[in-house]
Amino acid sequence: MGVQENGSGGDNGMSSVPLGAKNKYRRMDSELNDYSDDDLEVAPYKQTQQERTKSTRKYVFACAVFASLNNVLLGYDVGVMSGAIIFIQEDLKITEFQEEILVGILSVISLLGSLGGGRASDALGRKWTMGIAAIIFQIGALIMTLAPSFQVLMMGRLLAGIGIGFGVMIAPVYIAEISPTISRGSFTSFPEIFINIGILLGYVSNYAFSGFSSHINWRIMLAVGILPSVFIAFALFIIPESPRWLVMQNRVDEARSVLMKTNEIEAEVEERLSEILKAAGIGTGAGTGENQEEKAVWRELLNPSPALRRMLITGFGIQCFQQITGIDATVYYSPEILQTAGIEEKSRLLAATVAVGIAKTLFILVAIMLIDRIGRKPLLYVSTIGMTVCLCGLAISLSLFKGTTLGVELAILSICGNVAFFSIGIGPVCWVLTSEIFPLRLRAQASALGAVGNRVCSGVVAMSFLSVSRAISMAGTFLIFTILSFLSVGFVYKLVPETKGKSLEQIELLFQKDRNWNEEEVELSDTQQLVKNEGN
Repeated sequence: MGVQENGSGGDNGMSSVPLGAKNKYRRMDSELNDYSDDDLEVAPYKQTQQERTKSTRKYVFACAVFASLNNVLLGYDVGVMSGAIIFIQEDLKITEFQEEILVGILSVISLLGSLGGGRASDALGRKWTMGIAAIIFQIGALIMTLAPSFQVLMMGRLLAGIGIGFGVMIAPVYIAEISPTISRGSFTSFPEIFINIGILLGYVSNYAFSGFSSHINWRIMLAVGILPSVFIAFALFIIPESPRWLVMQNRVDEARSVLMKTNEIEAEVEERLSEILKAAGIGTGAGTGENQEEKAVWRELLNPSPALRRMLITGFGIQCFQQITGIDATVYYSPEILQTAGIEEKSRLLAATVAVGIAKTLFILVAIMLIDRIGRKPLLYVSTIGMTVCLCGLAISLSLFKGTTLGVELAILSICGNVAFFSIGIGPVCWVLTSEIFPLRLRAQASALGAVGNRVCSGVVAMSFLSVSRAISMAGTFLIFTILSFLSVGFVYKLVPETKGKSLEQIELLFQKDRNWNEEEVELSDTQQLVKNEGN
């Protein structure tokens, strides 16, 4: 191969391959000079941006954790009551009907908390509403712990239900409003994670304290639930107020300050702020006073536009399907279900419920890792189809194999599978969707309505499960849950859009168009742009 000597420096023995910008055979000294000119200017910016991204994610993560602490209270109550009720029956001599009322009334009464929470969060702010929720629950839990009779126990249960209703409704809304678009799904799933942690702690508490006398053990189990409220009081002095609520109060500078802390890319703060201002109607002449605005909100919810009607059907429907497929029956009454399957000893029953709690908690972590990667809708498909199969398996184990070793094993596997599939999809995604899809001016109140539907369905299931099971058998009851779970698959297919990678304001625009969700190609422009920015 003929190689010419370098005309300007032939004495160095280098070949005269042209060193133009388009030639891939570049001299090392030239390459070093090129990088030193351009990259040295960009490097400090990149380093600063990386540090900002890391700091922002830690900050939002901490806010999401603290905001979710109220949900530990709900989860703990659900888990602990499944075992405590066994000893409450022995101590207070309550009937089966009273047992159903005691277990289920918390879900029904929490709807009052959810409705009140929507109004309180609009008036007082998102974070202080969470504080009120913790105080009310603490009072209720203390009354239950010291209750000498069923009537006093019910009074404490009612107060605890109101507190839980406040907390469950507001946490997803708050987290959705402070989270960056790219990670909103993961962070908004935190409340469901903490519900599952609470359930697991409740099951462990049942097992740990079951050795005490029946007059003492259930009181200790309920008293332990007060502890998370102490951390909530501490959290209120750390977490910021929602920037979207601050905008609605015309505190725009404070909202900008919060957005500076919660957005990874500083340049996007003003863009996000302008979107929030537009969504809130600030500067457009919308709204002439707080009372008039509140009336307008409820008037719009009761007489919705076609777009809002689609939002309400999606949000309210997914909340109801989350509960009418029987998850609370499985969690509250797992000892009774396993007893029907063939397990008799109390310690074995409570130990088996711990396995259920572990399965439920572990799989919520899978959902957190996947929800912003593969989207909300694929997780819903996996969840609803898997739950349908497991509920059918549980019905079979309680009918064809009842009282056999195979029946017990199939029942435990089906219950664990059911709660696992619930946790991987409809459990967390339900709350993510209802906190995402509604317009800013309606978000708190509309989310409260969704939470009301969720709590009513939960209460109906919890308060009727034993009676219906006695009437048509436990296997028949789970066959009904199987059919309802199958219907939820169709609901997801027809009426739930994909919201991954879209800002809250962009999601609102989705419902402005009458489109078929399953034919829509998912828009990932926000995600792709952020990935591109990080790659650059």
